[in-house]
Amino acid sequence: MNLIDLFLLAVSLSMDAFSVSVCGSLALAPASRLRGAVRFGAWFGFFQFLMPVVGFYCASWAIDYIRDYDHWIAFFLLLYLGFNMIRESREACELVDSYSARRMFTLAVATSIDALAVGISFAFLSVRVLESSLLIGIVTFCFSFAGGLIGFRLGERFRSRAESVGGVLLCLLGIKILLEHLGYL
Repeated sequence: MNLIDLFLLAVSLSMDAFSVSVCGSLALAPASRLRGAVRFGAWFGFFQFLMPVVGFYCASWAIDYIRDYDHWIAFFLLLYLGFNMIRESREACELVDSYSARRMFTLAVATSIDALAVGISFAFLSVRVLESSLLIGIVTFCFSFAGGLIGFRLGERFRSRAESVGGVLLCLLGIKILLEHLGYL
């Protein structure tokens, strides 16, 4: 996976966190938006970094058993995640009045489950997991921070578009991986 593919993957994975940050900032008072944006970025960026690492190491032991089918696994995981993101982009934004550590943990885990699956696919693609995960975490921090700052201006309208674009990018990346392993690219 080259750097451009990895960056597109990072952007795709960050769309869930961006969307939640946009929605979450709608409920924040103007005086607490900067602090809220930093919290969104830190929580989501950290978990988007952590989950691919966890997925990678959990799946690494199985590489020798399923190497002949790894590109299909990566393809189906990314396609599944992409279609889920597109479907979820049509759901309403949930607003809350405050964001406790427990709530932030729940949101961070929920928005990074797809990163766990990507980490599993990294094990089959021989990706440098720590560097790749760090890029994913940094990109997610930036997108979440920005979403937290501008969410009150963008509203729910932009959320669904961002998540749809992320879903389409994941699907296209899965197709590219499959076509590369089948020798068409």
